[in-house]
Amino acid sequence: MLVADTSALVSLATVDLLPPVLAEFDVQTTETVIAELEGTVEYDDPAEDAARRVLRHREHLTVHTVDDPRFESSRIDIGEGSCAVLARDEAVDFLLTDDLRALPELQPLVAVRAAISSIVVNALVNRGAITRCEARMKLEEMADARDWLEAPIYRRAQRLFEDEPLGSE
Repeated sequence: MLVADTSALVSLATVDLLPPVLAEFDVQTTETVIAELEGTVEYDDPAEDAARRVLRHREHLTVHTVDDPRFESSRIDIGEGSCAVLARDEAVDFLLTDDLRALPELQPLVAVRAAISSIVVNALVNRGAITRCEARMKLEEMADARDWLEAPIYRRAQRLFEDEPLGSE
């Protein structure tokens, strides 16, 4: 079971990996995240299409209401905070966020591992849902679309796939 925030869901939807993720994992999120996604589709935003794709799959997400997100700071927004509360309240395996600024503050708030969405891409490989080559191509596509190519999140995501050279299967 995973709890995913807006940034993680948008990243996965950007490269059309949301359907296999939803098929392989019980993905949970909050009404706050859904509201953020609905807000994203209202504006001319690079993530607009991906947010729209996430909302089209809403029936495959378990959406919880978190009345008091409790955790909000200059680095943790209300959506991430609501996911931290959900991850604390539910028996989940991971809290997914692609906000590297929030990640260090989120990790101590939850008993589970807080990770970037690329860890789920790697899990899809381990489950045989996609090949390692497909995963690496999706990672490159995701990095380009999300403007990660020179960012620390891209280097962190690449480390998940360092053991196997591209096209090794």
